[in-house]
Amino acid sequence: MSFTLAIVGRPNVGKSTLFNRLVGKRLALVDDQPGVTRDLREGAARLADLKFTVIDTAGLEEATDESLQGRMRKLTEKAVDMADICLFMIDARAGVTPTDQIFAEILRKRAAHVILAANKGEGSAADAGVIEAYSLGLGEPIRLSAEHGEGLNDLYSQLQPLADAFDLKAEAANDTPETDVTVDEDDPDFVPVPTNAKPLQVAVVGRPNAGKSTLINQILGEERLLTGPEAGITRDAISLRMEWNGVPMRIFDTAGMRKKAKVQEKLEKLSVGDGLRAVKFAEVVVVLLDAAIPFEQQDLRIADLAEREGRAVILAVNKWDIEDDKQAKLKDLKESFERLLPQLRGAPLITVSAKTGRGLDRLHDAIMRAYDVWNRRVTTAHLNRWLAGMVEAHPPPAPQGKRIKLRYMTQAKTRPPGFVVMCSHPDKVPESYSRYLVNGLRIDFDMPGSPIRLYMRGQSDANPYKGRKKAPPSKLRKHTDGRRK
Repeated sequence: MSFTLAIVGRPNVGKSTLFNRLVGKRLALVDDQPGVTRDLREGAARLADLKFTVIDTAGLEEATDESLQGRMRKLTEKAVDMADICLFMIDARAGVTPTDQIFAEILRKRAAHVILAANKGEGSAADAGVIEAYSLGLGEPIRLSAEHGEGLNDLYSQLQPLADAFDLKAEAANDTPETDVTVDEDDPDFVPVPTNAKPLQVAVVGRPNAGKSTLINQILGEERLLTGPEAGITRDAISLRMEWNGVPMRIFDTAGMRKKAKVQEKLEKLSVGDGLRAVKFAEVVVVLLDAAIPFEQQDLRIADLAEREGRAVILAVNKWDIEDDKQAKLKDLKESFERLLPQLRGAPLITVSAKTGRGLDRLHDAIMRAYDVWNRRVTTAHLNRWLAGMVEAHPPPAPQGKRIKLRYMTQAKTRPPGFVVMCSHPDKVPESYSRYLVNGLRIDFDMPGSPIRLYMRGQSDANPYKGRKKAPPSKLRKHTDGRRK
């Protein structure tokens, strides 16, 4: 990306609406109530021929203490320091407020380049606010309507000379991510290597206040996400690009997911939906549990959702630093895991402390291991030798007197591993026998924890030529030399 643009301003002036328009997707949650956005959200934006990174920020509040509003303000100030250019938005219909004047003064001191935008500028009701914006001393304001897409040409006119002045377009060419990676489909040991172009996608999910944002901050080594003792601080599913031990990753921090019956507010419903989408986009899902109250009903639902979506799943037990009898607790956790989540048998169970950073190396190794298993390939010849041994050890049953023959087996796909068994009477194969084969695949091909899809396909015993009429013999003329023609 050529430069970084941070959108800042008071709550509810339309920052997230403009962010969504610039990235071309509804990435940020938008609602009429102020203060929806709390974390910094980055996105790849495009405006005409300009490509840049845009940061959506929390609304600037006057609080400077350690309250939630105060911590949100610190994050927004951090975005101002990170960005090459700041787009300061005011509400043209409300006019310039005392809070706008305070933050205009802050931006003049902290930001190298500030562009002033008067949003909600459609219609004559905004005329007075646009004229009043000149009093902020930040130059001529752009009259914008983020909701209707008006004024973007004026925004482009102000951004283009800044991009050229920094020669940032040339820098972007040097940072072009690796593309067109050759994939050898014939190599059964091939596992796609995460690159800057296609980083490993990891979603961290769990109940509210399990410590998801704190864990990601610890991995990043900086206070990038808003955290605190209050439950439900995170609202958007925030994605962050990073390198963890040399592996390019995109980590999604998601809103805490409560039981569906408890989710009443519209905003929380949007947040939970955002988190569910993050699970669908991820390759590896880390289900974060609270060591004090692990394996609650909602934890089981979240883990089961990730398995049904076909994602590699890791269970991480957080707040391990405050556990007294760690050995006894770990034994109880493993027993509960095997009993309550049999569909994830063999998945990694990692103990971590998001607060102190203990266990993060084990978590990284578990993520890479789960990713490797999720991409596992097995040759058809190897599978069929294995299938013959499994059938010999435990032949399939004959329900209603119909003998089931398992003819051959092949792997149809990876991510997650999917296998097809060609057999007679596929609809008669009992679920218990399919589980027997899946569990055997996990053990014999070292695929613990990864979802495995097994499909039974029919192949008839019937002779394909049975019932066909025999073709009449051709009438051949004899020639005088004895040859046939």
